[in-house]
Amino acid sequence: MPVRRLTTTALLWAAAGSCLGGAAKAEPPAAPPGAIDATDAALVRKWGIRIEGVRLTAAGHMLDFRYRVVDARKAKPLFERKTKPVLRDEASGVQTAVPVPPKTGPLRNSNDPIAGRTYFMFFANPGRFIAPGNLVTVTIGAFSVSGIRVEGGKG
Repeated sequence: MPVRRLTTTALLWAAAGSCLGGAAKAEPPAAPPGAIDATDAALVRKWGIRIEGVRLTAAGHMLDFRYRVVDARKAKPLFERKTKPVLRDEASGVQTAVPVPPKTGPLRNSNDPIAGRTYFMFFANPGRFIAPGNLVTVTIGAFSVSGIRVEGGKG
C-alpha cells in the first residue's frame, strides 16, 4: 500500500474513531421533537431539500448522506459551519458525527447552496455499528429528519 494511501487511511480512521458518540446501547432515545419523516413532502416545503439517501461507503466505516437542494434560501441553515450535524441510529441510539480531518476540515459542504445541486455529508461509522436496512435520523441544528433507511454501499 503506498505511503500516501496509508496516511489518508490513517487520517480517516482517526477522524472516524473520534466521532462516535453514545456507543452505549441504552434505551434508544425518541426522534428529536419536530423531526420530519424522510418521505414527507413537508421536508421540501420547510427546508427546501429532497433526501436522496444514506449509503454505506469506505468499506462500511462511513455513511454518505446525500440531498438535493430545491430551494437554496430555505436550505441555507443546513450549510452553516457552526452547526454540527449528527446521525443517530433509531434502534440502538448510537450517534455519529461528521469527521474533521486536519488537512481537509469537516467532510461536509458549507458553501452557499445552489438549487438543483446534490450535496453530501460523510458521517463516521467506526465498528460498523450502523448497517444496511437500519433507520437513522439526521439532525443539523433545527433540521431533523427521521426514518431514512441506510442502503448498502459498494466499498
